[in-house]
Amino acid sequence: MPFTTTPSGIRIDHEVVGEGDDLVLVHGITESKQTWDPVLPHLAEGHRLILLDLRGHGQSDVADVHDLESMAADVKAVLDEVGAENPVVVGHSLGGMVVSVLAAITPVRAVVNVDQPLALAGFKDALTPLEPMLRGDAFAQVMAGMFDGYAGPLPEEEKARVGALRTPVQQVVLDIWSPVFDQTVEELDALVRDMLDGLEAPYLALHGDDPGPEYRAWLTDVIPQAELEVWDGMAHYPHLMEPARFAERVRSFVNDS
Repeated sequence: MPFTTTPSGIRIDHEVVGEGDDLVLVHGITESKQTWDPVLPHLAEGHRLILLDLRGHGQSDVADVHDLESMAADVKAVLDEVGAENPVVVGHSLGGMVVSVLAAITPVRAVVNVDQPLALAGFKDALTPLEPMLRGDAFAQVMAGMFDGYAGPLPEEEKARVGALRTPVQQVVLDIWSPVFDQTVEELDALVRDMLDGLEAPYLALHGDDPGPEYRAWLTDVIPQAELEVWDGMAHYPHLMEPARFAERVRSFVNDS
C-alpha cells in the first residue's frame, strides 16, 4: 500500500482508483478509507478517486498532534504527491471538517460535507457529560454507544461492516476532541470561523437529519455560498444508506457549480 510521508514526518496511507477528474474521499473519526467502499463503484466512472487514512486512523501513523489543521495538511501532502489539481473534496463526519479546512488553504473545485455540523456548540453540550468516561476505562464502551446511536436506520449488515472497520484509539480521539472539551462555545466558534476563512469553493452540506434553522443561518453566515440539504431520517450515514443516490448528488452538485 502506498504511503505519503508528510513534511512533519507522518506516514499517510492512501489509494488511487480509476481515471478522470480528481475526487478525494475522507472518512470519519475512528474509521478508515474502506468505509467508502459501497460508494466507490458509483463514483468511479469519470473520476480518479483518492482515498486516505487520516493520521491516527487505519494504516496511517499515530502522531503527537491530531488537530484539524494538521490533518488537512496531511491530505494536501497526499494530493501534492499524486499530482491532484483542483479536486472535488468529500468528507464524512470528522472528514467533513477536514475537507472544509483543506478548502480554505488550497484550491478545490467543490466541497461536499456529509453530516458534520461546523458549529460545535451542540456537540460540546453532548460531549461534555461524557468526558470523564472517555478519559477513563469506559472509553471503548462509550464510543460504541455513541456510534450505535449515530447508525440510525443503517442496515444491520452495513452497520456491522462499518463497525468492524472502526478502530478507536483513545489518545487520538481525545486529541481530536480536545478543543471541544477545553474551549468555551465562543472560543470554538471563533476557532472554526478562523479556520474556514478563505473558503470560497462551492459548498454542499448534506445531512441525514435536519440541523435546524439556527444552524442554516450560522452556516451561510460563515460560508455564504453554502447549500444545506437534508435527507431526512437517514441519520449519520446518508452516503451509505443510498450510495447510488449520493454519488449522483455529488456529480450534479459539481456539474451545476
